[in-house]
Amino acid sequence: MQTWSQKLRKHTGLSPYVWVVFYILPFYFIFHSASAITIASGIIMITAFFVAYVLSFISKGWTIYLWTSVQIAISTAMGLLFGYVYFSLFLAFLIGNLKNKTVFFTLYFIHLTSTAFTINYGFATDNSVIITQLPFVFLSLIAVILLPVSTYNKNKEEKLQGQLEDANKRISELVKLEERQRIARDLHDTLGHKLSLIGLKSDLAGKLIDKNASQARQELADIQWTARTALKEVREIVTQMRGVKLENALQNVEQMLNAANIEWEIEGDPRLEHTSLIAENVLSMALKEAVTNVVKHSKATTCSIMIQSSSTELLLEVKDNGVGIADPVEQSRGNGLRGMKERLEFVNGSLGIISEKGTRIHIRVPNTVRQVGAEGKP
Repeated sequence: MQTWSQKLRKHTGLSPYVWVVFYILPFYFIFHSASAITIASGIIMITAFFVAYVLSFISKGWTIYLWTSVQIAISTAMGLLFGYVYFSLFLAFLIGNLKNKTVFFTLYFIHLTSTAFTINYGFATDNSVIITQLPFVFLSLIAVILLPVSTYNKNKEEKLQGQLEDANKRISELVKLEERQRIARDLHDTLGHKLSLIGLKSDLAGKLIDKNASQARQELADIQWTARTALKEVREIVTQMRGVKLENALQNVEQMLNAANIEWEIEGDPRLEHTSLIAENVLSMALKEAVTNVVKHSKATTCSIMIQSSSTELLLEVKDNGVGIADPVEQSRGNGLRGMKERLEFVNGSLGIISEKGTRIHIRVPNTVRQVGAEGKP
């Protein structure tokens, strides 16, 4: 817990013992008075001001405003009775640290009005103390005008800076979380596809080992190649060396469909010229996931892949003649399709599912338009 002196140093930037001099000076003005009652009342007011000032730093809620108001009253009385206006500097620092905007402006104008009235009253009554201390009195008045506003704005800026730092930390955590989820989706798509292919080829090799040994050896060789490819892709994903090209993804898809004895056809050019690398990487992962679902769940005998590219978007369609999806909305909540949807949203893409006489998946990603020079050369 912070002591009042630590809070005072935090808000004013000065040690509380430096302010002791402002508590010593009033006695010089007070003892110039001939009346014992006036001297006693001055000492009482100085003590009360000191107590109220300390309480304003250790109190919470509405009591802070109460003690500030007490100090304004004492500061005004000290100026009227003894010509001592330097308590207004304490209040200038204190009011500038008030957080409530309405209370700040209210007490600021009250304090400014009372200080200006005290100084004008000293001129009107020819107060020798005010006149002899005129340069310092004007400096105090300027401080009363500028210091609270400056302190208030500084505290507000520090608060906003703190909020900005908290927001940056939160964003950093969200970026880390998103990166973990992205890597998890990449691993799921890549390993799910490759392991499905390995499983299919292993089953086929097991059936052929007694019937056709040479074909079984070929299948085992394919399994080894697929495992090495999977390991390579996992390493590339983890190290973020490069994305997956659509051409490479189509080669892997063809192997999977062949292993599952599913007839396939591909329409369109897989060499993408206007699609960004990150969008192509997302598209390739989505294609792998879509074909993996065809092999594992559709019971299809044919699968067609169509690629249509325009200046504004790229459409990838995966269609099969399988059993379809009973509830596309519910099915899209699974890890695979949900990962595809989240991944596509990251590049402003979209995923559509139609289940009629099989399943048709539409994958759309935006294309980038190249600028053309004056001579028509890109």
